[in-house]
Amino acid sequence: MAVTIWDVAKKAGVSVATVSRVINHSTHKVNEATRRRVLAAIQELGYQPNDVARGLKKRTSRTIALIVPDISNPFYPAIARGIEDIANQHGYAVVLCNTYENLTKEREYLDLLRRRWVDGLIFATVGRNTRHLRWLRGHSIPVVLIARDVEGLEIGSVLVDNFQGAYEAIRRLIRLGHRRIGFIGGPPNLHVVQERRRGYLQALCEAEIEPDPSLSVEGNFRAEGGFEAMQQLLQIPLPPSAVFAANDLMAIGAMDAIKRSGLRIPEDVAVVGFDDITFASLVELTLTTVAQPKYKMGTMAMSRLLEIMRGKRNGPRKIVLEPQLVVRDSCGAHVRRIGG
Repeated sequence: MAVTIWDVAKKAGVSVATVSRVINHSTHKVNEATRRRVLAAIQELGYQPNDVARGLKKRTSRTIALIVPDISNPFYPAIARGIEDIANQHGYAVVLCNTYENLTKEREYLDLLRRRWVDGLIFATVGRNTRHLRWLRGHSIPVVLIARDVEGLEIGSVLVDNFQGAYEAIRRLIRLGHRRIGFIGGPPNLHVVQERRRGYLQALCEAEIEPDPSLSVEGNFRAEGGFEAMQQLLQIPLPPSAVFAANDLMAIGAMDAIKRSGLRIPEDVAVVGFDDITFASLVELTLTTVAQPKYKMGTMAMSRLLEIMRGKRNGPRKIVLEPQLVVRDSCGAHVRRIGG
């Protein structure tokens, strides 16, 4: 039979309230001799406080929710590991929720988690509709966005400079001699996709390359979306000599489509992705990509959430980390001359 707080109180010869104050480090002063007697009784009886009951009383659960749009995307596990490592160090557990890029499911999760008293939320939103996100802010629920941001919404976020990452990738392709560069985007409602497209267009503009609408195709952040988008690009009258995909999964799908068409990578079509997932360096033809510091993003997001939960809400609204272009086989840097 489980030992109760009443058993401890009886053993120590004190009231249940006194035991509760000792366990919860209450501001109510407890005589040092009494406190030691209670702790001795706890140790002798092997009493374990009921964390659920304590949470109900304090309206806290020592639980953080992480909401991601697609856990099958290898980009998110590294982020989750960073979040979990910091959370565990501070006595919090992490609950993972997967929305499958579905806004309705995201709203349902937020409503469920609100009613279950999670202490804070970290999530990558699936779109620009901010009504439910504004509701979170209005109810003072600690929340941090990760990897994705929403313009005009005063909620803290941790992400990379998506514009700069895409801009540097396209500049590299231009220096390799490419003029017709395809763009495979993700869901157009996402701000990160818009920023990567903006970087793509800025690099073309600076090189005095007129953007060709037929070279820009919408994808879905999945490998099959990249495959289908690349097939479209290969069917236009003047197909691209290089393609930039807004994430690595689509880049890998695009590479599959190129090889199936009988073309060579990078000799016929160069490919660059974004994220630097583990697969990028493991596939037969390694992928040039824009690396995001995924683990660091996770640790920083959790650290910022802890600050907000402790009442420090005047920190940076947005934490922007630097991306890094990782040059590998697929862009052809080793077979093409790089200009100045």
